[in-house]
Amino acid sequence: MPDHVSTRKKKMKSFARTPPRLHWVFSRSPLFFVTFCTYSRRSILARAEVHAAFIEFADRAHREFGIAVGRYVILPDHIHLFVAGPDDFNLGKWVGTLKRVLGGAIATGRSHDPVWQRGFFDHLLRSEESYAQKWDYVRENAVRAQLVERVEDWPYAGELITIYGD
Repeated sequence: MPDHVSTRKKKMKSFARTPPRLHWVFSRSPLFFVTFCTYSRRSILARAEVHAAFIEFADRAHREFGIAVGRYVILPDHIHLFVAGPDDFNLGKWVGTLKRVLGGAIATGRSHDPVWQRGFFDHLLRSEESYAQKWDYVRENAVRAQLVERVEDWPYAGELITIYGD
């Protein structure tokens, strides 16, 4: 056997099934685009009391913990929002708490089904352009669903903290 051929088997490097999040250096807090849905996509969110509870929760999170909710849309069966937090921000814990608070505002009393689907979708935004593109898409949801004719007519959307200036 030639000298350059080893009889030892080389270990193959294994890779995780899902790639890890890239480590980025941010000059400001990382910004996440988050979506979560009601259980069985029930239409129970587009109500004034849910909207008020959402705003109250977001205001308190900002005052007490420095967590900033930027733009958001509350649709009948799901919520889209943009959120940035401090270095120790635990997105999963924050979304779980938000779901619990909003679940209390929903309290249908008619069903023993859970209010929320398990988990949530999140995407780490890397630029102001990405934020603008995502917002342009999600703000049109109520129009695409034929809930209103114009984006401006949907009452359950807005911006709580300006994350990027327009």
